[in-house]
Amino acid sequence: MKKRILVAPLNWGLGHATRCIPIIKALIENNFEPVIASDGVALSLLKKEFPNLNHIELPAYNVTYARNGKFFKLKLLKDSPRLLQAIYNEKKAIAGIIDKYGISGIISDNRLGVYHKSVPSVFITHQLKVLSGTTTWLSTKMHEKFIKNFVECWVPDTNNSLNLSGKLGHVDTFGIPTKYIGPLSRFENKPLPHRYDLMVLLSGPEPQRTLLEDKLITELKHYKGDVVFVKGIIQPEQTVERCNNFTIYNFMTSQMLEQTINESTMVISRSGYTTLMDLAKLNKKAFFIPTPGQFEQEYLATRLSEQTIVPSCKQDQFTLSKLDIIDQYNGLSAFDFEVDFKKLFYLFEGE
Repeated sequence: MKKRILVAPLNWGLGHATRCIPIIKALIENNFEPVIASDGVALSLLKKEFPNLNHIELPAYNVTYARNGKFFKLKLLKDSPRLLQAIYNEKKAIAGIIDKYGISGIISDNRLGVYHKSVPSVFITHQLKVLSGTTTWLSTKMHEKFIKNFVECWVPDTNNSLNLSGKLGHVDTFGIPTKYIGPLSRFENKPLPHRYDLMVLLSGPEPQRTLLEDKLITELKHYKGDVVFVKGIIQPEQTVERCNNFTIYNFMTSQMLEQTINESTMVISRSGYTTLMDLAKLNKKAFFIPTPGQFEQEYLATRLSEQTIVPSCKQDQFTLSKLDIIDQYNGLSAFDFEVDFKKLFYLFEGE
């Protein structure tokens, strides 16, 4: 029998789920049987990508953002008892899942309660340092304490000066065995004919996803080129609307998304880390609008702007004219790095 590996991404937007796609494919290629566990839109997306695998619903974290970005940290603090309860609930569920499905290993992408002492458990994160303003030291220590329950931490980045995560994924000391596995992306760069001048790629928890959608629909109505607009709303059926120079999808599967980004000249999106990895793999020009109040996205957007790689601005400051400066920036580019999945998966080869 093939060894079964539980792959469990956090349902916080779509980024954690989508960056697990190359891991799931690599497990299959290396003769393992992935079992997918998550909740909400993350689980729905992976069901569409891998309909023939086993899927398990885990307790939901139910993460939402404040409407006003300056209350982001306060909202998380208020929600923390519910988050801790969800982590406790998923930890309790794991023992039963291991027995029922015969799990031989666990790969958790930011799900803090998905581990078990009886099987090798890996935690994936690009945040060894968790930015939270004046409480960064505390949020980082709390995160590290959770990660110590795992046998390894995999960072989807390189451990050299040319990297994507900056100070998020690179710290002086970290008390857990850490492997830099290289950027993860489900996409391949393909020389396809130009079709769209601008692609809008949305994701993330509500209500900020909808607020940005409304803002961009309003600001881009006078854009002269062809626009493809992907709302990032996972629903049972894909929908498409065409209005003047806009083509609007509720969501796209990985294959269609890869093709459409390759066919687009530039991309507007959040500055989530998975989006950075995907657009770097596809060598794209972009404009980033970080989620208001989310320190990680704000840091990544500022860092890339200062490096003249990708311009960015705050959500309430975006106007159509902001796009005029994109050509002054270099754009994202892929790293010459191949993930050695066979070596990584050796952890699960024990008897």
